[in-house]
Amino acid sequence: MIEDGKIFIGASRNPDDSINKPEYLDLKFGNRHGLVTGATGTGKTVTLQVLAEGFSRAGVPVFAADIKGDLSGIAAKGEPKDFLIKRAEQIGFTDYEFDQFPVIFWDLFGQKGHRVRTTVAEMGPLLLARLMDASEPQEGVINIAFKIADQAGLPLLDLKDFTSLLNYMGENATELSSQFGLISKASVGSIQRALLVLEQQGAEHFFGEPALKISDIMRTHTNGYGQISVLAADKLMMNPRLYATFLLWLLSELFEELPEVGDPEKPKLVFFFDEAHLLFNDAPKVLIERVEQVVRLIRSKGVGVYFVTQNPLDVPETVLAQLGNRAQHALRAYSPREQKAVKTAADTFRPNPAFDCATVITNLGTGEALVSTLEAKGAPSIVERTLIRPPSGRVGPLTDGERQQVMDRSPVLGIYDEDVDRESAFEMLAARAKKAAEAEAAKRAQEDAAEQPGTTSGWTLPGFGGDDDNRQGRGTSRGRSGYQRETVVEAAMKSVARTVATQVGRALVRGILGSLKR
Repeated sequence: MIEDGKIFIGASRNPDDSINKPEYLDLKFGNRHGLVTGATGTGKTVTLQVLAEGFSRAGVPVFAADIKGDLSGIAAKGEPKDFLIKRAEQIGFTDYEFDQFPVIFWDLFGQKGHRVRTTVAEMGPLLLARLMDASEPQEGVINIAFKIADQAGLPLLDLKDFTSLLNYMGENATELSSQFGLISKASVGSIQRALLVLEQQGAEHFFGEPALKISDIMRTHTNGYGQISVLAADKLMMNPRLYATFLLWLLSELFEELPEVGDPEKPKLVFFFDEAHLLFNDAPKVLIERVEQVVRLIRSKGVGVYFVTQNPLDVPETVLAQLGNRAQHALRAYSPREQKAVKTAADTFRPNPAFDCATVITNLGTGEALVSTLEAKGAPSIVERTLIRPPSGRVGPLTDGERQQVMDRSPVLGIYDEDVDRESAFEMLAARAKKAAEAEAAKRAQEDAAEQPGTTSGWTLPGFGGDDDNRQGRGTSRGRSGYQRETVVEAAMKSVARTVATQVGRALVRGILGSLKR
């Protein structure tokens, strides 16, 4: 039942429950994206594992988030359990064999996988504003901050770099506003407070170097299998906005870095976005429009994006229309919203005259789904009630010892596990301020020396132009004119402000979602 150029998903059933025919996903349509939906406990994770195994076996690299830890078992050879053998016999899967797949574990916190990071500069203003849930005025200040950093050659690598740039902007708001637009000190302060919250939620683990290279999630194993990158997301899910923003950043990086390839015989990478509703919850309209644009265009880069979520209503219609390969597990229809979800799911399939989709969706068993994939010239197939095939890898999580063994022989071992803190905006702004302060101090010393009266002896007579009289005269003169010398710190910061505000460097180019173009 395994065919070249296709991924075996399962076997469809007739209305009398007899086996109809095998169901496949054609690899040449694997980059046309997909959707896996269904209520909790209906088998979405197993379907995700089956698809990931199929793509890997075909030499296609895979990236997937592991929300519950269950997906880690794909790195171990499956075990002959009764329910797996029974399902294979039920669908006539005589070629069923157990296998293990090459896996690279990743973790933002570095506990269950290799550290994965990006820099603040690479994330860009749009995604950073989304991560911080910034208001419109705050988003404007964030955009100005990136504009200043890009033009002045100030590398924004981690949160302390961005914080120091905000401090500098707040202290020089008046001068910078004339160059870049209004910079409100109140907005700067609120952004700094939001950064503090992000830091407490663990976002500082995400920003820094060495930044993740896209090539490291697009590897092929020596046995010809595509490497499966599994992101440990159980702890990351404690901050859903960070999880969604990270995956969206990764998607935008793929879009910006990969070349156009048209429609390849198989995808260059398949990207599974689990808990997809977190991406769209409370997202501003402009962000959803950008996501739709990326999903629509990234297909020509050879990347397939598969959204995994409980409810098809979690995905906006404009994005839903881009998803060609679909597996719909059981949905419950107790509330009006759930009933609407069932109708929406049923209406998105090409109808099968043998059954009513809306009725079947509520009656599907565990490990059973309505499946429709693209065929022929890219047209969707007639929906079929399908028993999903059993996975070849282990169903269930690895032990901590097994996970560590996989990490110890990882192809990226030692590349991302240590922090690198090179000179960046924090150090550069501090150095410029110090240099300006020293220059101002030297200038003041020269002025003070010039104001001292010339003398030919080491003593003076009272009333004959002595030091006391001169000091009194100078003090009186300053009092009458109202002039007061600015402090060293004020002069230093203004000097830095003039340097940055007037510097015309080669501004960096940013893409659709604000990430850097290389």
